[in-house]
Amino acid sequence: MEITPCNGSGDSSVIFYLTGIPSLPKSLFLPIFFIFLLLYLLILVGNALILMAVVAEPSLHKPMYFFLINLSALDILFTTTTIPKMLSLFLLGDRLLSFPACFLQMYLFHGFSCSEAFLLVVMAYDRYVAICRPLHYPVHMTPQTNAALVASAWLTALLLPIPAVVQTSQMAFDNLAYIYHCFCDHLAVVQASCSDTTPQALMGFCIAMVVSFLPLLLVLLSYAHILASVLRISSQEGRSKAFSTCSSHLLVVGTYYSSIAVAYVAYRADLPLDFHIMGNVAYAILTPVLNPLIYTLRNKDVKAAIAKIACPQEPKNIGIP
Repeated sequence: MEITPCNGSGDSSVIFYLTGIPSLPKSLFLPIFFIFLLLYLLILVGNALILMAVVAEPSLHKPMYFFLINLSALDILFTTTTIPKMLSLFLLGDRLLSFPACFLQMYLFHGFSCSEAFLLVVMAYDRYVAICRPLHYPVHMTPQTNAALVASAWLTALLLPIPAVVQTSQMAFDNLAYIYHCFCDHLAVVQASCSDTTPQALMGFCIAMVVSFLPLLLVLLSYAHILASVLRISSQEGRSKAFSTCSSHLLVVGTYYSSIAVAYVAYRADLPLDFHIMGNVAYAILTPVLNPLIYTLRNKDVKAAIAKIACPQEPKNIGIP
């Protein structure tokens, strides 16, 4: 691709300036900082509790919870790529990012986002095998298979953004490039370039559609089979029990794709730039905040394990006669 010359060059001498939310009054920076800090702490504590509970409780050493701790670890990594910089921006006015730091943040943000979509597919497959083929579950969902599924989800997702990130890094930028966002989102960085942005914007859009809709299609396909199997169960109690094992995952899937829909509508609709930025920020924060709440409130096993960690029972002293 031929790089169009401009005031600067697309190399490590470029400095990116994050505008944040342009029309947000400075008087609201501190309240926004505390809101984001609270949400970030909730994400860290909630997901860390799930990780500790699953690792410490032998009864949770099952495939479903193995996938859950991967999701919790992912949520911590995903938010850590963006929220600390946003906190620094709103508290200290720290708006500058170097060229390598910006593209690293862009790669990690989109890579971890893809990982979440693929992990949700793996979790849907786990529920499909558990409900539709329960007798084959121990054979299909072995520790080796589970590790291979998770590794495939992480590896595929972390490879997918590389072409877009590499090609975007070859674009031309001014020495001080303004990014109209709170972090280095791919589209925002592309729009900051003084090269022709059409090919990169199209590539980013196509990758986003594939990463969003292909996993969603696989999840819906899994649940179509699950629904058909559940409806064949004669007893109401059996149906309720089968559905209850899927409820937490369904809520997480619904939250994840709702946040994507909000970000997409904010981008495509004829709305001010601020709404686009806030839609993307909501996508970056909403799901990681709600995931631990959903699994702790809806899953009695996880709730009991966390309660055991939070309030350990002291062993009773038995008197010696």
